[in-house]
Amino acid sequence: MATVELRFSALPEHVRTARLVAAAVARRAGVDEAVLDEVRLAVGEACSRAVGLHQSVGITAPVKVLLIEEEKQFSIEVGDEAPRSAPGDRAPGSGGDVEAEEDEMGLAVISGLVDDVEVTAGEHGGQIRMTWPRASAAATPV
Repeated sequence: MATVELRFSALPEHVRTARLVAAAVARRAGVDEAVLDEVRLAVGEACSRAVGLHQSVGITAPVKVLLIEEEKQFSIEVGDEAPRSAPGDRAPGSGGDVEAEEDEMGLAVISGLVDDVEVTAGEHGGQIRMTWPRASAAATPV
């Protein structure tokens, strides 16, 4: 299992870099070319969400992205350190209904782009795990 770890300051201008790195690693891992745009968009949405959560409560820790190549699948985990009590909850003191609606919209966009999504959150932050089949694994008869 090969893993690439990317950490970046919680600034919007770094989201583009995360998208480009994710697409390059996904291509190398054997993700179908037709899915690479979805990978880029989903990673961009997840990273933008993490940046927004960090900025809303003044967290200076970096956003963490793991790109994990497994035998039959490729996964991307985007983690933040904004405390929440349940998936989709905003960090304490982070703002109002508009931010909560944007957060839910971001999760809906990700869910529309990726078939296999897992969102977790807790007092130490949250994580979005997105998984795609590798083209070579999908083509192999079972």
